[in-house]
Amino acid sequence: MAPTPELVTAALATVNDPEIRRPITDLDMVKSVDISPDGVVRVGVYLTVAGCPMRDTITREVTAAVSKVDGVTGVHVDLDVMSTEQRKTLQTKLRGNRGPEKEIPFAKPGSLTRVFAVASGKGGVGKSSVTVNLAASMAASGLKVGVLDADIYGHSIPRMLGVSDRPTKVEDMIMPPVAHDIKVISVGMFKPPGNTPVVWRGPMLDRALHQFLADVYWGDLDVLLMDLPPGTGDIAISVAQRMPGAEILVVTTPQQAAAEVAERAGSIATQTHQQIAGVIENMAWLPCPHCDERIAVFGEGGGQAVADGLTRTLGSRVPLLGQVPIDLRLREGGDNGKPLVLTDPDSPAAMELRRIAEGLSKKSGSIKGLQLGLSPSGR
Repeated sequence: MAPTPELVTAALATVNDPEIRRPITDLDMVKSVDISPDGVVRVGVYLTVAGCPMRDTITREVTAAVSKVDGVTGVHVDLDVMSTEQRKTLQTKLRGNRGPEKEIPFAKPGSLTRVFAVASGKGGVGKSSVTVNLAASMAASGLKVGVLDADIYGHSIPRMLGVSDRPTKVEDMIMPPVAHDIKVISVGMFKPPGNTPVVWRGPMLDRALHQFLADVYWGDLDVLLMDLPPGTGDIAISVAQRMPGAEILVVTTPQQAAAEVAERAGSIATQTHQQIAGVIENMAWLPCPHCDERIAVFGEGGGQAVADGLTRTLGSRVPLLGQVPIDLRLREGGDNGKPLVLTDPDSPAAMELRRIAEGLSKKSGSIKGLQLGLSPSGR
């Protein structure tokens, strides 16, 4: 049976754009479909921009999908580039036909995306490691997850997630790279090659944060994790102003010095009126390699002390969500761009991080399955 345009188009509908994560047929990226009498199919595909980093991926996936259609004897993919008008139309479609306004979708009433601002009092407590592993665990469970690296000066998320691609720009909309099924954005993706520092003052930090939230096409996320810089500086204040519904996750280590600083960082919620989702104690202990004992390398009780202190300060319960043990592989995974929860899911640290992620994922803004207290009689 000879292939038909309808069958080929149906096959193309199974191909998602690697960055936008929607079928190329829905995005008007299919330019043409030509079928020769001998069953060879030539497909024309529009790329969003010239030099699209995903051109090879699109070519490969289109070829694979069309090759499965009965009667197809060969596939040729011709790539073209969208015009300015086509890109503007795509931008409008992705924004729900609202036009190019600079709204932050997560700050709008009715947003079902749960936003966590991961904070710490000081650096070196493993805040970014916790962030990427929570994100990877949530994504592996089937949630749509994004990570915003808001630690402008100390950005490290791209390395920890193994992201090497740069964002793609469609008009004034930014398509974030994807790693481990997580959409990722960081100022490190926009810098020149090398370890160049970012030297910005408060207003520029706030502007960068707004662009990451408003200009990036995040799609319909279930969870957005924001890796904040340590302390209560400009970024923490900007997050509170622009994303008042964001919940704070406080990361600390067990020792008293770190716990005291972490409690101060979490106490910003008293002024910003944000909710604290809980406290995570990282580097809680070192499992003895020769026995079952736990070695308290950095002391004990810091995480619970922070949770108790914030509970007293805020007047509402702040839970200790979990205690993550020290694991050399957690650091190695961060250096290699392979989160521990994916490479060694049965390790003690990965199991605890997955447990924390599952607990955070249980709460949702969706009304699916929610009892609304209504009855047919109206009583």
